[in-house]
Amino acid sequence: MKHPGHDAIARQADEHLVTHRVKLPRKVVERPIRQVVKRLIMALVVLVVTALVVYADRDGYDDNADGTIDLLDAFYYATVTLSTTGYGDITPVSDGARLANIFVITPLRVLFLIILVGTTLEVLTERTREEWRLNRWRSTLRDHTVVVGFGTKGRSAIQTVCGTGLKKEQVVVVDPSSKVIDAATADGYAGVIGDATRSEVLKRAEVHKARQIIVAPQRDDTAVLVTLTARQLNRGAKIVAAVREEENAPLLKQSGADAVVTSSGAAGRLLGLSVLSPAAGMVMEDLIQQGSGLDIVERPVVRSEAGKKPRETDDLVVSVVRGHRVLGYDDPSIGTLQLTDRLITIVRVTPGAHVTPDIRPMSRE
Repeated sequence: MKHPGHDAIARQADEHLVTHRVKLPRKVVERPIRQVVKRLIMALVVLVVTALVVYADRDGYDDNADGTIDLLDAFYYATVTLSTTGYGDITPVSDGARLANIFVITPLRVLFLIILVGTTLEVLTERTREEWRLNRWRSTLRDHTVVVGFGTKGRSAIQTVCGTGLKKEQVVVVDPSSKVIDAATADGYAGVIGDATRSEVLKRAEVHKARQIIVAPQRDDTAVLVTLTARQLNRGAKIVAAVREEENAPLLKQSGADAVVTSSGAAGRLLGLSVLSPAAGMVMEDLIQQGSGLDIVERPVVRSEAGKKPRETDDLVVSVVRGHRVLGYDDPSIGTLQLTDRLITIVRVTPGAHVTPDIRPMSRE
């Protein structure tokens, strides 16, 4: 097999630097254009009210041009007054007009300025606010799950992991497509736009503090490079990777993956099983789908099960995890179950059922 990393490394050496940034899940807010239009309408309402107040008391004002105030003059005076320009060509001369300027027009002027200045300040402070959110997110993020690739495989992996109780705030998606990251943030996940084969991109996803890393890109050579980079940044995280071709699985394990799933091979075996036995294929598909019908889960041994054989438990035990070894249910070396063991069982899902997923990396011997 041709080493997939050679071509990818050569290709990346010729590429320009990729812009990468972090996007946090958006809060439910109005669109910026809608906010600006709403405030513009409010400013126009204030302008119209001011003009009507001036026009209603037009006899108390003096125009240096012709001495009379019409509706156009009223709007002109309101405009230059609210904008604090004040040319002085139209002035209040009566006591009533001056009182109206003090108690009505001046508060309207302040309100007008608040509307316009508030819009400007909000635009100017948006970046500062987002930077503060980002720094706070980085400081509190610990033991999270990083998912590289938000395609069909990555999305399904996230849904399965979150189905066991992982909060969406503990998931960070890395993908080079801004549209894909927008979709991830819309679902409530944090996202990092960039090439995950670059260490600075993974550092932005805080991969060095992650507990689990799911590698599910579109290409096998990308999966190898991502796994190598992630393992260099985090020696203790559990890394699970997906590849299309089965011949690339050993290379991924050598790169540092704890477990490798061959998508094309698994799909082919499921197709073959469905041909030979449609019922068996339906059962396997049911086991793969998280949260419906039968599920395959990993759980600790409870005290009432300690000292028993795997077949003597209430659940259907498939395998026993002892230390870093995965033993079949009929392996004679198991003997009886110990409290430190974990069981891989097949259970029927019930509403509210919740099993804490295993978080320990398997041995890479």
